[in-house]
Amino acid sequence: MRATLMYAADDVRVEDVDDPKVHQPTDAVVRIVLSCICGSDLWPYKSLAPTDQPRHMGHEFLGVVEETGSEVRGFKRGDVVVAPFVYSDNTCVYCREGLQTSCVHGGQWGVNGVDGGQGQAARVPHADGTLVKLPVAEDSELLPDLLTLSDVLCTGYHAARTAGVQRGDTVTVIGDGAVGLGAVISAKLLGAEQIILMGRHQVRTDLGRDFGATDVVAERGEEGVARVKELTGGEGSRKVLECVGLKDALAQSFGVVRAGGTISRVGAPQYPEVPFGFGDFLRNITLTGGVAPARAYIEELMPHILDGSIHPGRVFDSTLPLENIAEGYQAMNERASLKVAIRP
Repeated sequence: MRATLMYAADDVRVEDVDDPKVHQPTDAVVRIVLSCICGSDLWPYKSLAPTDQPRHMGHEFLGVVEETGSEVRGFKRGDVVVAPFVYSDNTCVYCREGLQTSCVHGGQWGVNGVDGGQGQAARVPHADGTLVKLPVAEDSELLPDLLTLSDVLCTGYHAARTAGVQRGDTVTVIGDGAVGLGAVISAKLLGAEQIILMGRHQVRTDLGRDFGATDVVAERGEEGVARVKELTGGEGSRKVLECVGLKDALAQSFGVVRAGGTISRVGAPQYPEVPFGFGDFLRNITLTGGVAPARAYIEELMPHILDGSIHPGRVFDSTLPLENIAEGYQAMNERASLKVAIRP
């Protein structure tokens, strides 16, 4: 089959790799119908050192079950399924607590002999625990919306849930990328009254307004903090959702949160230390967040997509064939595209 490999920064290739096969009785093989490039894929795209053992890329995909192992009970050939961005057995002590990202038998796509999601097919370990059946056909118009359940919508929802967003809240979302826009959708679903989106790319912030943002703040630094406080009666936001992963974004979060408020960070952190000093300690700020257990949220969020109340698939502003995926990486890296969908 064809699959995406990364050999070094700015060196993404589509090459022939071994076809996936059932290795364990709990495996399934899924023919991928739709996948995408994640913002987190851009970090190695910017910095990966040259290697003779390329990374198999991609962790967001949906498709059709082609083969199942002898112990797979929940799926059969022909089922349309979505895969969260890590696999898990969904039965261990952590999975039972809704923390599938810490599954004792789980792991990441594209490593340790497991296929990546940016290819024509993938072997899915622990298929019964990992996959979620989609009640649509493989040519459904809802596929882009449903693909966001693999990562970005669930990650934005994780930010809102761990922050404790509730009806009537004032929420500030830091970052106008796909995760930030998913956080806007999620804050609205949870009943936030005021949703301030901090971003400076108008096409994206306009989409954020469509998703439920009540205000947009393009300023950064002290000007951005002052603007958010102006919009919130001088207090700042009760809940802040940091969806970037850079230290400056976290510092901005501490600037706009009100005393007694909560910051949830879900942007993959690209810094080793947290700027949480004594002054913020005195304000009783709560810092939470982390990697999103997407598998815990898929079935909760899916009905909102199926009934048409949300359309998170609008974050995909470009669709490319697999063979042209390098163009998608370049477009996202240059911010010419928000998020690129890939059709094998």
